[in-house]
Amino acid sequence: MIHMSSKETTSTNTKNGDEEYKCSGSKTNPDIREVLVNHGAKYLTTKDLLTILISPGCNKDKAEEIAVNLLQTFDWNLTDLSNATIHELTQVKGIGIAKACHIQAVFEAGVRAVTFHNESFIITSTDDVVNKILPHMKHQKQEYFCVVLLDTKNRFIRYDVVSMGSLDSTLIHPREVFRPAVKHAAHSIILAHNHPSGDPTPSDEDIFMTKKLCMCGTIMDIKILDHAIIGNPDYVSMKLRNLM
Repeated sequence: MIHMSSKETTSTNTKNGDEEYKCSGSKTNPDIREVLVNHGAKYLTTKDLLTILISPGCNKDKAEEIAVNLLQTFDWNLTDLSNATIHELTQVKGIGIAKACHIQAVFEAGVRAVTFHNESFIITSTDDVVNKILPHMKHQKQEYFCVVLLDTKNRFIRYDVVSMGSLDSTLIHPREVFRPAVKHAAHSIILAHNHPSGDPTPSDEDIFMTKKLCMCGTIMDIKILDHAIIGNPDYVSMKLRNLM
């Protein structure tokens, strides 16, 4: 549910990891890299992948130790690890700000690579958006509001995150929603935001905000095809529920 909340402030560990585990003159396990070079990353275990990711500046034993610490902290669940915040990552022994940023950047790059792999991808339904473009949103621990841009033939152009964190209708301003659509000459858009609670039931504020944006879209001649509210595992199409 979109709601008003004060901006959350968290502290992060700037020394634990980057300082304590700073190493020099050491390299990653050559056996792991040999497998990677000769056969590809898919032949490595999750622990090995994280070891390579963490290893710059650390020797094999330290890198493996940190990798295991990470996996144990998140119950060996790679989805939870990929969605971890900087604050959560820096609570793990051996992970400082630099490594936490590196980890988040790599996971985000992977998501974008999957999302943008086919520029001519045609959107046939809201299911395509939720299941093929934004599947990661159902696992997010905070709210994200996204705008999916389509051309005249309903081909996917890109998606933009308009806002994140605890949302409220005052933060979802029409100019921010339609800015990427105007910039990239989109013919139509699909809105999507997640409910971290897992319950995708639209709130009164969700409905009000959507109708407001639809009116703006009519004026700008940029049609809003749907607004998907993503829960876990289901989502709600506000178009199908006649709420827009």
